[in-house]
Amino acid sequence: MAWNEKANEAYDGFEEKMKKAIVVLENDLRTVRAGRANPHVLDPITVPYYGVPTPLQQVANIQVPEAKLLVVTPWDRSLLKDIERAIQASDLGINPVNDGQCLRLVFPSLTEERRRDLTRDVAKKGEEAKVSIRHIRREANDFYKELEKAKEISEDDCFLMGDEIQKLTAQYIEKVDEAIERKNAELMEI
Repeated sequence: MAWNEKANEAYDGFEEKMKKAIVVLENDLRTVRAGRANPHVLDPITVPYYGVPTPLQQVANIQVPEAKLLVVTPWDRSLLKDIERAIQASDLGINPVNDGQCLRLVFPSLTEERRRDLTRDVAKKGEEAKVSIRHIRREANDFYKELEKAKEISEDDCFLMGDEIQKLTAQYIEKVDEAIERKNAELMEI
């Protein structure tokens, strides 16, 4: 782009913020249980370890030996009960089986009703990401209008930057739609 350096740097910054919104969405979608074992569903779970809430991944080994089974093996066996309680207290809807050495989490097939609930949750997360991207667009447009008021860019350049930001916004909204579509297809698999 042929605009001043400040406008170009700002454009790159706004694009980076939109990329981060997509990364946040994809991380959120990873935690949605899709009927098959996915270790990322345990990401939000923390376990009290020496009085400090610690992410489960930092105190246990998580394996996926089968498509519908997760095995959680704590490095410190004394944590087994705490991990079991933390998983039961989460909204996973899975009851771990404790064999004294590790916890086995069997993922049952999702019911049709549960699949529809999850697709609604996924759509909600997608809409939140879109709102975030649109907020970044508004922030960018306001920034370029301020530059125009300060006479750092012309009115035409402000209009062109607004147009470029709109194209960028449409591009990232499309990425959100693609991520939602992929997750919904995964959820509706039987």
